[in-house]
Amino acid sequence: MNSTTSFAAMPDEQGYFGAYGGQYVPPELKQVMDDINSAYEEIRQMPEFQQELASLFADYVGRPSPIFHARRLSEQLGGAQILLKREDLNHTGAHKINHCLGEALLAKHMGKKKVIAETGAGQHGVALATACALVGIPCEIHMGQVDIEKEHPNVVKMKILGCDLIPVTRGTATLKDAVDSAFEEYLKNPQDFIYAIGSVVGPHPFPKMVRDFQSIIGNEAREQCLNKYKRLPDVVTACVGGGSNAIGMFTAFLNDSQVRLVGVEPAGEGLDTDRHAATLTMGKPGVIHGMACYVLADEEGNPDPVHSIASGLDYPGIGPQHSYLKDLGRVQYDSVTDKETLDAFMRLSRVEGIIPALESAHAVAWAIRSAPTLQPHQQILVNLSGRGDKDVDYVAGLLGL
Repeated sequence: MNSTTSFAAMPDEQGYFGAYGGQYVPPELKQVMDDINSAYEEIRQMPEFQQELASLFADYVGRPSPIFHARRLSEQLGGAQILLKREDLNHTGAHKINHCLGEALLAKHMGKKKVIAETGAGQHGVALATACALVGIPCEIHMGQVDIEKEHPNVVKMKILGCDLIPVTRGTATLKDAVDSAFEEYLKNPQDFIYAIGSVVGPHPFPKMVRDFQSIIGNEAREQCLNKYKRLPDVVTACVGGGSNAIGMFTAFLNDSQVRLVGVEPAGEGLDTDRHAATLTMGKPGVIHGMACYVLADEEGNPDPVHSIASGLDYPGIGPQHSYLKDLGRVQYDSVTDKETLDAFMRLSRVEGIIPALESAHAVAWAIRSAPTLQPHQQILVNLSGRGDKDVDYVAGLLGL
């Protein structure tokens, strides 16, 4: 598992990561997806595209994002040192801008007339609206009504940035329903529209494409750790909903067998309830939104209603590459509850002066739980995937602040 070619071939030409991935789409969409894949493979080889994207990462997003040693938190916990990869400092406040810039540039290259997307917590929506404003393409974002009410600051940002925000009231009115709604709109004119998926999910080539754009996180972090600490971290962890920030971080370390990789899922109100979204922990292989992956579903294969305190994690599926990595045993998938997440949100805020996104606070909570079990010379690198501006009103309401 530690050879340099172990993971190089993921996915195969049909978009499969082992048994997961593929294109489970209507026949009329097969050619459309293949055209997107061809355009992506073409554009990624173009020096001018790579130069434009690198320039935007540096001068627009503000990359590289730094690694911060959370010394006070580490001292309080005892045990391992906690390091934070500060994706929260990116323009728009999260890792989502990394792939949204790539998708917007791809849409421009393909001559698309509108970009359509879903959003849960609103970070993908804000990032995509930002990228579309930058390149001058109309943008339509579908968002569940429950999430609109929870994430008001991001809703306002999207409207200011000029996107057409579509409230989704069907079903549970959360992320899964927003995906369904956005995909239906996309199907009306897939030749002129492009569906900019917000995570490493959906039909091929999106899991590959979003991963590639997000891999800058891990590539930077690996180099930063070697330069600053002359070593790799012992543990690398990130929250997992669809899985984009986690796969973006993990990819650079997959062949480093000495580095333990941990994805943290939302246990919500408990794994012994139906109020969680721990897909890899509690789900089973199935098909959802154009891909084969682990799914939380009933006996008929219908996706279960799911829950997380973090709107960006309440999804009943998971990226196909994560499904494959679970089966391989290369990545460990654990979970933390809403309560642990809320405690971590407040603790990081008050000990280090960093307000994390509730999504990212899942990974922080796992690090808080795990650090005391390790030695002081060991390091846990946490992908702090986003900041908590969007969550402060919601958290204040929960805690009566």
